[in-house]
Amino acid sequence: MCTEAPGATRTTGAATPGPLASFARFVLCGGGVGLLSSGAVALLAATMPWTLANALITVASTILCTELHARFTFGAGRRAGWRQHWQSAGSATAAYIVTCVAMFALHLAQSSPSMLTEQIVYLGASGIAGTGRFLVLRLFVFAAGRDKPVRRDLRRAPALKGIGGLRTNMRLAVS
Repeated sequence: MCTEAPGATRTTGAATPGPLASFARFVLCGGGVGLLSSGAVALLAATMPWTLANALITVASTILCTELHARFTFGAGRRAGWRQHWQSAGSATAAYIVTCVAMFALHLAQSSPSMLTEQIVYLGASGIAGTGRFLVLRLFVFAAGRDKPVRRDLRRAPALKGIGGLRTNMRLAVS
């Protein structure tokens, strides 16, 4: 007997987790990868400039998180496609910009904030950006049914419905 959690829907044989379960998984995956990434940046920075190490780890962690979110967080049960990777990278870039703007605003307001104040602002901005990113990923990037190609029947297009008895031939004439 197979039971599903309340609010779960079926997609291709796998149960889609509800919003709270997805959010918990999002925090677990993103937080876990974030912790591993911070250590990896420190190790890699010993062999190259920190900015390059950070860029490489950011790209790798975004790819890893997108795969984890596709398979585990949002219950797709399969690998992420190119569209999902690009959209996830876009949402990660937006989150990065939010944290940078928050830190810039802090340094405009206080020329020498304490490390505690910087951490509070950074973590607050990260939390807000992460929540926004979760919503974008859940509602748009990994929404159920988004991977199916859109198939339209031009004969049923609204512009052709009111033509009355006029029949349309949708074949292309080649001379």
